[in-house]
Amino acid sequence: MKTDTLFKRAFNDALLLTSRLRDGDPIPSETMLAAELGVSRTTVRKILATLAEQGVVAGTGRSRFARASAGEALPFPEAETVPTSVQVEKQFMEWMLRGDAKAGALINELDLARQFKVATTVIREFLNSFQRFGLIERRPSGGWVLQGFTHSFALELFEIREMFELRSAREFSSLPETSPLWHELRRLRQEHIDLLSEIETRFQDFSDLDSRFHRLVNTAVPNRFIDGFFDIITLIFHYHYQWNKKDERERNEVAIREHLAYIDALLSRSRSAVASACRRHLASARQTLIRSTSDTGSVA
Repeated sequence: MKTDTLFKRAFNDALLLTSRLRDGDPIPSETMLAAELGVSRTTVRKILATLAEQGVVAGTGRSRFARASAGEALPFPEAETVPTSVQVEKQFMEWMLRGDAKAGALINELDLARQFKVATTVIREFLNSFQRFGLIERRPSGGWVLQGFTHSFALELFEIREMFELRSAREFSSLPETSPLWHELRRLRQEHIDLLSEIETRFQDFSDLDSRFHRLVNTAVPNRFIDGFFDIITLIFHYHYQWNKKDERERNEVAIREHLAYIDALLSRSRSAVASACRRHLASARQTLIRSTSDTGSVA
C-alpha cells in the first residue's frame, strides 16, 4: 500500500533526525517536520505517536522533546519503505542487465510476474509506462518486444537530465544539516568506496548504486514530472550503456571515482565545486552514451 510505504519511509527519516538530538532537546514543530520529511501533518502526527510509543519522544503538542536515554528504536526494513513500482523497476533493470537483453528480446508478463513475485497487473502497468516512449512494443499475439531507439532520441533526453540534475545538485548543497539526505549521501559514499575496493568482481553492481545516487541528488528538488520521467532516464543512462560490455569494468571504475568527487563536492557545500563536479560527471556519461550508440547503431 502506497500510504503505508510513505509512512514507513518518513518514519525512518524521522528516526534519523531524532537520533541526532540530545536527551531533552525539543522536537521540531509538526509543520517543520512535515516540510522536512515531505509528508502531510497527519502523517507526522502518526509518526510522532509511534515514536512516543517506542519511548523516543515524550511530551505533547509543542512541548515534545527527545528521550535519547530511552534506547534506540528500530527502523522499518528498507524493502518495506520502497513502493512496489520502484522494486519492480529495479528488478526489471537487473533482469535486463544480467540477461544481456537487446533490441528484439521478448518480454513475457507472466514469467516476469513469477520471477519478481508480483501480480501480472503490476508488470503490465510498469511495461505500459515505457510503451509510450517506443522503448517496448506489445505484440498482437501477446507479450512484449524490447525496441531500440535512436541516437538523437537519447541525446535529447540527456539534455533534460543535465538541466534538471545541475539544478538539483546546487540545491542539494544548500540543504539544512538536519536533512536526512545528508546521512543517506554519506552512506552512499561508503558504498562507493566498498565497491571500488572490490571492483574486479563486483563491477556489475555499479548499476544499482549509480541509479540510487542520481535519484538521491534529484530528490533535493521534488518534481512530479521528473520523478515519473526518471524511470525512462534510468533505463537509458544507468543501464543501456552497460549492454555494451566492452571495457565495462574500466568504465564503471571511472564512474565510481567521478561519483566520489561529486559526493565530496556536495559535502563541501560549495555551489561552484558542485556545479563543476556535476558537469564533469555528466559530460563523461554523455561521451559513454555517444560511444555506445556509435558502436551499436541504435540504442537497445
